[in-house]
Amino acid sequence: MKKNFVEELRWRGMLAQIMPGTEELLQKETVSAYLGTDPTADSLHIGHLCGIMMLRHLQRCGHKPYILVGGATGMIGDPSGKSQERNLLDTETLYHNQEAIKKQVAKFLDFEAEGDTRAEMVNNYDWMKDFTFLDFARVVGKHITVNYMMAKDSVQQRLNGTARDGLSFTEFTYQLLQGYDFLHLYRTHGVKLQLGGNDQWGNMTTGTELIRRTLGTEAEAYALTCPLITKADGKKFGKTESGNVWLDPARTTPYAFYQFWLNVSDDDAERYIKIFTSLERDVIEALVEEHRQDPGRRVLQKRLAEEVTVLVHSKEDLEMAQEASNILFGKATKESLLKLDEQTLLDVFAGVPHYTLAKEDLGRPAVELFTRDDVSVFPSRGEMRKMVQGGGVSLNKERLETFDRLITADDLIDGKYLLVQRGKKNYFLITVK
Repeated sequence: MKKNFVEELRWRGMLAQIMPGTEELLQKETVSAYLGTDPTADSLHIGHLCGIMMLRHLQRCGHKPYILVGGATGMIGDPSGKSQERNLLDTETLYHNQEAIKKQVAKFLDFEAEGDTRAEMVNNYDWMKDFTFLDFARVVGKHITVNYMMAKDSVQQRLNGTARDGLSFTEFTYQLLQGYDFLHLYRTHGVKLQLGGNDQWGNMTTGTELIRRTLGTEAEAYALTCPLITKADGKKFGKTESGNVWLDPARTTPYAFYQFWLNVSDDDAERYIKIFTSLERDVIEALVEEHRQDPGRRVLQKRLAEEVTVLVHSKEDLEMAQEASNILFGKATKESLLKLDEQTLLDVFAGVPHYTLAKEDLGRPAVELFTRDDVSVFPSRGEMRKMVQGGGVSLNKERLETFDRLITADDLIDGKYLLVQRGKKNYFLITVK
């Protein structure tokens, strides 16, 4: 017996809408299913993760996942859930983005699996690039009425909403293009199921309708969606003050990524550990119970952050992120500090006071540099002298032995930073320019 994919999604809180007959089909045979993503950036962000995890669970339940990178549709833009039209991308940018996304998805899906469950990646540009407008009008356009397209919620919201420019014809045809993707994959790869976020339901059902009207009512085509993930307070998931939380370490460092999951609320941690990890039900239930016994230990958040960081990045990146956390919150050495790349260093100390010194200031005593009006680490020379003598001051995670020690270029981290610690919890990051 195959593991029940629909039941797996249901208990994890990852099932929103499902067409009748879908669960029966999945129990009856090995099903090929696809999920599409538009390459509008050269990285996925954690808003994409629910869909990618659906494909992961699909494969683990004994079915065949396809990830469709929308090289063609990415040139147009999808109106679903948006108030304005996307910027259109050129071919070179799209190709670069697709290649980057491929590498990220390979961490979630097995593209080397033996047998019927091997994951595959397809690009709709391959079958759309030579498809003329006349061909499209004849092959696709005649099967779906304007009335049917107009009735979609995504179209109605744009037509009746506050969008200044309304809905372009380009966007209006998007549901037909996405529908044709499903038809093409049905014909060429035997794909019978489309997965996606709940905002895609209208586009997905256009696909199933196009298949039935083109190939006959006996054609088996189905759709299944996951809910749009939000935070417990109803706000958008995956956004921080600095923007999206990306999977690409060059955009969001593993440390910042790890901290995002570590800092979610208790309620969110209980939901997210089901959605964003592959942990089995009994393990998650035990973790939830352990967390409820002592919420202060943040058992759920820690395990969630560990699992997702390893899945998206690596075990080494997790260890580095944990070590970086210890620099701020625990005992760490100068060696730990020197291991950090510049962006991680800035992420770790993003919330501490920042000051700037000129390179010409180097070579002067610490007491002179750290008590200036524009670098007020200490309120006075006397206060600094007293704290240094009491062993309460560190420079770059090493105890400052004398208050008048000269600060030189040799002290700089990455050739430009000084980290001063006053007492146990007060940090100051100084940039030398």
